[in-house]
Amino acid sequence: MLSTQVLWWLALPILLVPIWLHRQKRQRLKAEPLATARFLPASAPEQLRVWEWSDRLLLLARCLLLVALIAWLAVTVFPWRGDTVLLDAGVEKTWADEQIRSAGYTAAAREPMPVDVLPWLHSHEHEWRGDARLLIVGAADKIAMPARPPQFAHAVALRVKAPVVAGVVQKSEHHIVLATTPDRAQAWHALFNAFGVAGGGNERYVLTDTPDSKTELIVWDMRDAAAPANWRAPLWWAAPNALPELAAAPSLNVNGLTLKYADSARGRLWASSAWPAQDADGARAIYETWQLLAHGAPAYPAPSRTLDIGRSAMPGALPAAWLAWLLLALFLLERILTHARRH
Repeated sequence: MLSTQVLWWLALPILLVPIWLHRQKRQRLKAEPLATARFLPASAPEQLRVWEWSDRLLLLARCLLLVALIAWLAVTVFPWRGDTVLLDAGVEKTWADEQIRSAGYTAAAREPMPVDVLPWLHSHEHEWRGDARLLIVGAADKIAMPARPPQFAHAVALRVKAPVVAGVVQKSEHHIVLATTPDRAQAWHALFNAFGVAGGGNERYVLTDTPDSKTELIVWDMRDAAAPANWRAPLWWAAPNALPELAAAPSLNVNGLTLKYADSARGRLWASSAWPAQDADGARAIYETWQLLAHGAPAYPAPSRTLDIGRSAMPGALPAAWLAWLLLALFLLERILTHARRH
């Protein structure tokens, strides 16, 4: 799904027009009558091509004005999409067709559903016309609902196919990197021992000092030391303010546990003042939260629902303000230079 905005840059060859016009500028030579001119053969008045410094400034101003105008058009969005179905290619076709028909989107255009469809739609919503409707059809593991329901300027409906659970297969071994101070190490070991009991004895937690390809969690409980830049893991648990990426991170409350979360090059980062747990209830809350957010994302599988229209303006529909001011400044400069050349 590509925007047509970029096609405006194909208009750049129009810059050849003012260059050609300026190059064709000619000035008639002054002809003075002389008494002896009658003895010379008659000749037509001649013209001379003139390329003055003032014309070069005017040419530059006009070329910059055209470039600024093309750039302004390239960042200005003209909504062109109508009713659309964003369809997950992995769902059963019969079920998808039934959902599309029952929702009244039979005549709507069908497009492949992007990854992280709700954030993607939030940033691309300006491509749809004001009266357009959208239907998202996909599997539950492909559509995650953020902690705060998204708000759109269009009517957006979700049709989510719940997974068929034939049996629950739990991971028997978890590789965890524990980086903490000696006085807190015992509490962390006790927490993961409690996790093993909560898992019914079917899960084992292997604590190591450095991450490898099997590491799924890094516990960084070092407040006065920076985490190694080359450490990577799908999920990090950190003390508050231990990692710089968490400084302005949003908060999420699950099972009474308040988490700050952020995505980074290291992996998904969680921070909380609740760990390591001080009692059995705290350990249970941490365990249940980890299981609930097992894929390391602060989001829940989205249910089938219709999202209410929550805002009236669409971001990205207007060009950058500085381009409008630049266009005005270049237009005034071009008029001034044109007037100066004539006088």
